[in-house]
Amino acid sequence: MQDLPLAVLVATVLSYWVGVGVMIVRVRRHTRKVVGLVPEQRLERIMWLVWVPLVAAWIFVPWATLTRSGAVPALPEFALREPAFAALRWVAAVIAVIALAGTVRCWLRMGSDWRMDVGLERKTDLITDGLFARVRHPIYAFSILLMLCSVAIVPTSPMMLIAAVHIVLMNLKARNEERHLSAVHGDAYARYLRRTGRFFPRRPAR
Repeated sequence: MQDLPLAVLVATVLSYWVGVGVMIVRVRRHTRKVVGLVPEQRLERIMWLVWVPLVAAWIFVPWATLTRSGAVPALPEFALREPAFAALRWVAAVIAVIALAGTVRCWLRMGSDWRMDVGLERKTDLITDGLFARVRHPIYAFSILLMLCSVAIVPTSPMMLIAAVHIVLMNLKARNEERHLSAVHGDAYARYLRRTGRFFPRRPAR
């Protein structure tokens, strides 16, 4: 029997990273910059040494699990046989697609200001509307959500390890960007920090 939630996940994760490639080409045409494909900042170059193989593993593990290639552990029986967990996998598949749609919306809003790293040479605009109005890093939040959906659909040890490293990297990258943007945008970014959450909306002060 074909594993449809896993097929949806494979298509969604692949679409996500194809979308990243499209954004790299699109923004490069407008700015004539490499948009972070080769990070300018030393810290991010170090993170890239982990990030690049992590992305490759994120794409490969669900695909290898779907094709039953034997290169990765098979799904545990409970993931397919337990009705509650089977339902959870379907819910995760739907949420994964929603996370992709939200990410695309953020990419389109950022336009030519989108990039993969901290840009030291070019000052980008501070975007504080749309999905950025209450969350500082909605793209990273959706990425973490998509990763959690990946674990729910592929509950194996390699996928869990990939997810753990990914979440740590997202937090490190978000903190690094916040330090950079605070230095670049000053008080405007400080006010933005006070009214927004990093990955979740901040509760309004009473």
